[in-house]
Amino acid sequence: MTVTYTARVANARFCGFSKLLLAWRGSIYKLLYKEFVAFFAMYAAISITYRFLLFDDQKRYFEKLAIYCNHYASLIPMSFVLGFYVTLVVNRWWSQYTSIPLPDQLMCILSGGLQGGDERGRLLRRTMMRYASLSALLILRSVSTAVFKRFPTIDHVVEAGFMTREERKKFESLQSPYNKYWIPCVWFSNLAAVARCEGRIKDDNTLKLLLEELNVFRGKCSMLFHYDMISVPLVYTQVVTLAVYSFFLVCLIGRQFLDPAQAYPGHDLDLYVPIFTLLQFFFYAGWLKVAEQLINPFGEDDDDFETNWLIDRNFQVSMMAVDEMYGDLPLMQRDRYWNDSNPRPPYTAATVFVLRKPSFQGSTFDMALPKEEMHFQPLENIAENLEESSGHQSNMALFNRLLNVGPSSGALMGGALRRTSAQLQRLRRYPSVDPCTSDDEEEGSTISKDSLPPESRHGSLSTVVSMIPGAPLLDIQFEADPPELRIEEDGDSLKQLEDVPSTVSLLPPPPQPKKSIAPRPSALLQSADPSRLEHSGQLSQPITTHSRATSCTRRVHSVSTDSERTGTQHDEDPNKIRET
Repeated sequence: MTVTYTARVANARFCGFSKLLLAWRGSIYKLLYKEFVAFFAMYAAISITYRFLLFDDQKRYFEKLAIYCNHYASLIPMSFVLGFYVTLVVNRWWSQYTSIPLPDQLMCILSGGLQGGDERGRLLRRTMMRYASLSALLILRSVSTAVFKRFPTIDHVVEAGFMTREERKKFESLQSPYNKYWIPCVWFSNLAAVARCEGRIKDDNTLKLLLEELNVFRGKCSMLFHYDMISVPLVYTQVVTLAVYSFFLVCLIGRQFLDPAQAYPGHDLDLYVPIFTLLQFFFYAGWLKVAEQLINPFGEDDDDFETNWLIDRNFQVSMMAVDEMYGDLPLMQRDRYWNDSNPRPPYTAATVFVLRKPSFQGSTFDMALPKEEMHFQPLENIAENLEESSGHQSNMALFNRLLNVGPSSGALMGGALRRTSAQLQRLRRYPSVDPCTSDDEEEGSTISKDSLPPESRHGSLSTVVSMIPGAPLLDIQFEADPPELRIEEDGDSLKQLEDVPSTVSLLPPPPQPKKSIAPRPSALLQSADPSRLEHSGQLSQPITTHSRATSCTRRVHSVSTDSERTGTQHDEDPNKIRET
């Protein structure tokens, strides 16, 4: 019988496990005492030989050997190897127990699904449950040594009443080189089909439920068979066993107490008995014994499964459920709490303290809030808060987007110049722009992709205008840049400018004035190369506002028209250009 101590540790107390240390049956002492005595005897023999039988030069050699063994014994990964192996074995042990076929669910479905209180109905139910018990017996007989000793041959199974002689003939006539534990399950299915044809199983749903439960029962039998066939890999078991025994064989020499007079490091004390080495052997070797006992729980160890007891219990319970208890119902009557809306069973004097404990209502039942936080808020305030929150989130999203695409200071200057060049190109291609448009109106206008002419929606212009305040606008050149996205701000909106594809010179060569009325500019317009502009040091502020760009554009257009008509160069007063 499996050693059961659950009731003794039901309540945690001071030294609660200490009372279990004196148990003998199923204990570690019973499993390990022989190995422990053998280890201590070998250690004592080596120690006596070192102390009394060796010469001095032999002792010095043995001492060097002991130090060497003690140093390299730590290289064996005992904790890792043993821990992983025992964890694997324990999980396998519990899975094997859950795979033992139990007839409880099957007998309940069969008792309620197969109708008939006559002799035929009783015979069907008992025979079907006997087939299920026979299948479990055959598989347990194949994997458990205790069950095999109880039923060593099929004759013992027939004599025990699990199989009739006719069934034995049928069983043995079916030739198969494999284990035939599944044959009674097939008999069960065929008998269920007969009961359905006879109308004792009322509908197909009941038959389906019965066969599904039978398949679960048969699947557990199959799992026991596969657990018996597929063991933990032998190489792993060998590695663990060799690691444990080789470690302690090395410890027999490496853990010897050496002569303190030799002043070896760590050997200042001579205790004769290696207490901690013995404890280490007890723990590690005991760990290995745990795996040895649990790797096959269908043996005859103290903690192995009680398979014979399970066979007796399952057979007796299943037969009672489908035969004696079929249709046997107690008289229905009102319970003692029939008119009680709050029924509560009584308590004994030993358990009356439970009534003094408050009933659990939930983890937040006693939670307290300030009174000002307990008032409901009007829906209008909630809607306003939601609108403010959504507006703030949209502004933050726009700000993050600008941060992601925001150019540097040089790029901002170039963007302003590109916007000016794009507007100049637009005015050149569409000279019908109202000349009376004020600078204030044009200051708030922006150029979008849709406002550009179709042929100017592809390409780019990079324009650098170098002007000195008070000097005439002499020349403007546009140079092609690689295609690039321009982003211009108009309130909260973002607009995309696409570049103009070609290099355009809007003005004729600068005129040569006859009289110097105003100081001449120190330098003409430079090209769009920023390095040249920085080198010359004469680059003035770029045109960044739409008002200045528009005024320059109007003057450029008038000068270009006059130049085409007359074919001559015009002398222009810089002051007049600025006034215009």
